Amino acid sequence: MSNKHYLAIDLGATSGRSILGTLTDGKLSTEEITRFPNRLITTAHHTYWDILALYAEILRALSEVAKREIEITSIGIDTWGVDFVLVGDDEELLRAPMAYRDPCTFAAMDDYLKNRLSQRDLYEINGLQLMNFNSIFQVYALARENNSALRAAKHLLFIPDALAWMLTGRMVCEYTIASTSGLLDVRSRKMSIELLASAGIDDTMIPEMVMPGDVIGTLSPHVQRITGMGPVRVVAVAGHDTASAVAAVPAKKEGFAYLSSGTWSLMGIETHAPIVNDNSFERNFTNEGGICGTTRFLKNICGMWMLERCRAEWTDAPNDYNTLFAAAMECPKPEALLNPDDPMFANPDSMTAAIETYFANHDQPAPKGWAATTRCLFESLAHRYAEVAGYLQEFSPVKIDTLHVIGGGSQNDYLNQMTANATRLTVIAGPAEGTAIGNIMVQAALADHVVSDIWEMRKIIANSITLKTFQPE
Repeated sequence: MSNKHYLAIDLGATSGRSILGTLTDGKLSTEEITRFPNRLITTAHHTYWDILALYAEILRALSEVAKREIEITSIGIDTWGVDFVLVGDDEELLRAPMAYRDPCTFAAMDDYLKNRLSQRDLYEINGLQLMNFNSIFQVYALARENNSALRAAKHLLFIPDALAWMLTGRMVCEYTIASTSGLLDVRSRKMSIELLASAGIDDTMIPEMVMPGDVIGTLSPHVQRITGMGPVRVVAVAGHDTASAVAAVPAKKEGFAYLSSGTWSLMGIETHAPIVNDNSFERNFTNEGGICGTTRFLKNICGMWMLERCRAEWTDAPNDYNTLFAAAMECPKPEALLNPDDPMFANPDSMTAAIETYFANHDQPAPKGWAATTRCLFESLAHRYAEVAGYLQEFSPVKIDTLHVIGGGSQNDYLNQMTANATRLTVIAGPAEGTAIGNIMVQAALADHVVSDIWEMRKIIANSITLKTFQPE
């Protein structure tokens, strides 16, 4: 296999980067080309994303690649979910996209469930767990306040699709990013006319649906002039960053679960059809789009959020993670555990105070000091992972024997071993930077057909990175 180069644009809620991926003789290497902040802009009324700044950063990345005379095969863009851009009939942006952190949706969800569809009826159509920032509630909130941009909008584009449109001139709606919106019919994998109408918009605002691996178009002549690039293809990858991360799971066969581990954890399985029933509803599982026609059946778990909030309060704890973790492991196992998904830990004024209150409310001893608290949080997370893994096994049509941990949390050896012990599964950790890898490999496998199928794609990933294995003790 000769060298093949692909460019991944990977945009998170706090920062973005461009990653050059090179496939050589069945192995993938990556290089960061640019990195940049993704800043929120708050006005008197709303909080927005600066999409023009993100577009300018993509142009900068393309210019850098052109300057280095690297011939890339294609470009793919993945971003965070749910947020969208409104475009007028003159194909101009009507305003900056509102950020999911904007408080306008806080009351909109309850109002929607009261006056439009019940929670159970909504879940039956979209298969998503309730989150007040889902696109359906954002649109409903804008319609409820008679928002001028929504009134004038001709098109609604999710963030990766909007950036691809700005590069190519073609509007599309990529499946995995649409699946985060709450507007998608989880069974038909098309936007639901009923849900769009219930939110207050017409289905004509949503462009053609495309799947990961579909070619959107080539860089427009204008973009080519600015960047010095040629007519390079822009490919619809798994536009939702978590979908791209799961695409990078280096599994060898079915029968695995995945844990995207970071500030928040997403734990789930790949299925060939959505799972929507009373049991999945009651346990608050969600169905989101994956690659190659798969569904990501998963559950959100609090993750390292609690520890990060505690670290911001501790004045005597070491700043270095390795020192902090090593000290925590010197502590004895905690006498009691907490539920990291208890609502009281969602966003308290003081996380350390919330932990003390939790144990007091349960008549259990709270950990004392930063080291013991860290150990308690790790043990509690591992216990929660085991609980969710048990639920997943109930839903899975095949036996689960392996848990793949991806994302930043895959580098936490202590937590990985605890997770293996608690779940009784083989834990395989890595890659830590899975999103860009999944983006690149979808371009190579599904658009460029360098590899034949998803399993060959994952084999290349496994052979290109360092993995760690943790067996139950």
